[in-house]
Amino acid sequence: MKTFIQNIRQRYHLKDYKFSLVALVLTISVIGVFIVGSAQASSQGKQVQGVILGVIAMAVISLIDYEWVLNNFYWLMYVVNIAFLVAVLLFGVNTNGATRWLNLGFIQFQPSDLTKIITILFYAKLLSKYEQAINHMRFIIVSVVLMLPSLALIYKQPNLSNTLCLAMLFCVLMYMGGLSYKFIRTMLVIFVPLAVVLFIIVIQPNQPLIHQYQQNRILAWLEPEKYESEEAYQQLNSIMAIGSGQLTGKGYNSDATTSVKNGNFISEPQTDFIFAIIGEELGFVGCCAVIILLLLIVIDCILIGMKAKDTAGRIICAGVAALIGIQSFINISVATMLFPNTGISLPFISYGMTSVVCFYMGIGFVLNVGLQPNKYQ
Repeated sequence: MKTFIQNIRQRYHLKDYKFSLVALVLTISVIGVFIVGSAQASSQGKQVQGVILGVIAMAVISLIDYEWVLNNFYWLMYVVNIAFLVAVLLFGVNTNGATRWLNLGFIQFQPSDLTKIITILFYAKLLSKYEQAINHMRFIIVSVVLMLPSLALIYKQPNLSNTLCLAMLFCVLMYMGGLSYKFIRTMLVIFVPLAVVLFIIVIQPNQPLIHQYQQNRILAWLEPEKYESEEAYQQLNSIMAIGSGQLTGKGYNSDATTSVKNGNFISEPQTDFIFAIIGEELGFVGCCAVIILLLLIVIDCILIGMKAKDTAGRIICAGVAALIGIQSFINISVATMLFPNTGISLPFISYGMTSVVCFYMGIGFVLNVGLQPNKYQ
């Protein structure tokens, strides 16, 4: 242990440790603990445990050379990820019609959250290793093929929200790897019309592409008044809750029987619709504070990435920033009905030990990138 500490002191400098990022993450996590406690008091203890485990994971990972991890374990991480996702389908725990959790006896976790971090690390190594081949069609096809098993296995759970999040994350990673604008323009010309066609298909009766409940959520988003007592019920109540908070909210842990949590107007308010609790109890000011904190975390990750010593470091930072940004945008958009209802956590705030710990792991890798700045900048 003494030798390990001495090696760390020789390798890293305290002045390079990004305490500003740590402070931002801890601040939003504390807010998350209190909001989860207000939404569902019985979940607050586990949320605290998740934050503590996350902080420990972040601290340890931040002192482990990311280059060493990528060079020695990137294929192993890929295989382990696929193995976990296959295990979910074979032995997973079914909750509310979805099989997304794996029970190892001593712990139950959601592998799809870990998939996002592993994807960032795997492609950081792959894209940096073959940086000169990024725009060759053969390499692009291989990259997509390597991504397909994770997407298919998560979609099969079913978990459409995390499938879309992972697909968008993959696009960001490819862009950061150096994908040419010419290729991007070509893909947009092809896939934007294709997306419109697919959207039209999925809202048709008896379509084969998505589950019926998923189609109902899309239809409820398009015609909320028609589904106000069923599929659109939670989102409409979420909007009313956020609006009722007005400027400063009804107060933390409000005991009003008409609140979304006490009136059972939203199921599982501590997870997917945690933003409704923030809006109702902390108001517009609280919502803005949370959004600004998330934005500052994303910006800090990007700034660290801009000073990274290599392509892999830049991709790691951009990937973590994109993951936090994408997931935050989807969660808040669902709570405000900008998107159809789809379950995904709000980073560092929503209840879920796996989600919290995995986001802290991502921040740990970003911090390690920051400890190894580009000497020529």
